[in-house]
Amino acid sequence: MGDLELLLPGEAEVLVRGLRSFPLREMGSEGWNQQHENLEKLNMQAILDATISQGEPIQELLVTHGKVPTLVEELITVEMWKQKVFPVLCRVEDFKPQNTFPIYMVVHHEASIINLLETVFFHKEVCESAEDTVLDLVDYCHRKLTLLVARSGCGGPPEGEGSQDSNPMQELQKQAELMEFEIALKALSVLRYITDCVDSLSLSTLSRMLSTHNLPCLLVELLEHSPWNRREGGKLQQFEGSRWHTVAPSEQQKLSKLDGQVWIALYNLLLSSEAQARYCLTSFAKGQLLKLRAFLTDTLLDQLPNLAHLQSFLAHLALTETQPPKKDLVLEQIPEIWERLERENRGKWQAIAKHQLQHVFSPSEQDLRLQAQRWAETYRLDVLEAVAPERPRCAYCSAEASKRCSRCQNEWYCCRECQVKHWEKHGKTCVLAAQGDRAK
Repeated sequence: MGDLELLLPGEAEVLVRGLRSFPLREMGSEGWNQQHENLEKLNMQAILDATISQGEPIQELLVTHGKVPTLVEELITVEMWKQKVFPVLCRVEDFKPQNTFPIYMVVHHEASIINLLETVFFHKEVCESAEDTVLDLVDYCHRKLTLLVARSGCGGPPEGEGSQDSNPMQELQKQAELMEFEIALKALSVLRYITDCVDSLSLSTLSRMLSTHNLPCLLVELLEHSPWNRREGGKLQQFEGSRWHTVAPSEQQKLSKLDGQVWIALYNLLLSSEAQARYCLTSFAKGQLLKLRAFLTDTLLDQLPNLAHLQSFLAHLALTETQPPKKDLVLEQIPEIWERLERENRGKWQAIAKHQLQHVFSPSEQDLRLQAQRWAETYRLDVLEAVAPERPRCAYCSAEASKRCSRCQNEWYCCRECQVKHWEKHGKTCVLAAQGDRAK
């Protein structure tokens, strides 16, 4: 695995020190693209570090140079861009870009950052180094989980297959919607890692989690709906590794990673002495939390023995009188990144979209070739395969694949027939990627 080192220690430090926040207007610009590429390299290196379990310099560098707050601000900035600017671009009737990859990079930026945060937030010192922005991150995770619960009532996430009648921007919207589901699942893991630090969080953060957002009740709803599980053709499927997998009958009682994250977050929030002292157990909260008893089976307790303490807590809660909502006057810190960005850019969304349409998302053929060359250098295939959780899947039918497109080396197929059927969709990207490789 050492041969697959993506960044030398000195190179990684230079990239981390160079991280900065970009205004919404500069999303997709040349400087922003360079930082996106740097973040992808840091992302892949962090996953490699975690895989070989030999120290994690990326996490240490982010803490040492105080860059975790920068990542949180970038995360929320691109989230706002996707909500406010991206829809404007999609509504422009005469905007028919030859290649949507420059826009896709901005759409994908949120996934890149939340993936990096998920990898490094496993370490408590990273959460502590987020300082005041942990409030903004808690709000971000709450927004994502609320959307996840709402979407689970509408049949779950969209499928990744496109329609032949869709134009490139419509296809991009579908990809963004599917990506949103995966981002929300990453946000769930980040939130769980924040709850691991519940005893050292500020009072404002605890209040935000327990009173403002009532996260324990939201997590109960997530367990009830389990949007990462579904029934298809009578078979149980779970969403993992960016796709749905059929679960064998013998594995169906096994606790999934995402269910485990919810249970651990609930355990942290309900059994921590700091949280218990501040969580108001109203009649509504009591009713919601007692629903957990139905899920605490012997099979679950065998896999997570610590949940026996949660079971005892719920048994005691069932006999406890509820509390009226607290009406104390409390002075507390509030998250400010989202509100500040909205205040700075209010009324400018159309202008930002127009500027980016003209100067960022309509590159020349030569610019596209240069970008393709940089992307090929960033996404090294040997590293991507090393960090992949499983064997590659066919780009057309999703079956396990063993053949790679010989021209661009990016897409995988299970057979020649699938490659031919997929060419109409893959062709332009393939030619561009191949040109980028030849330009190196």
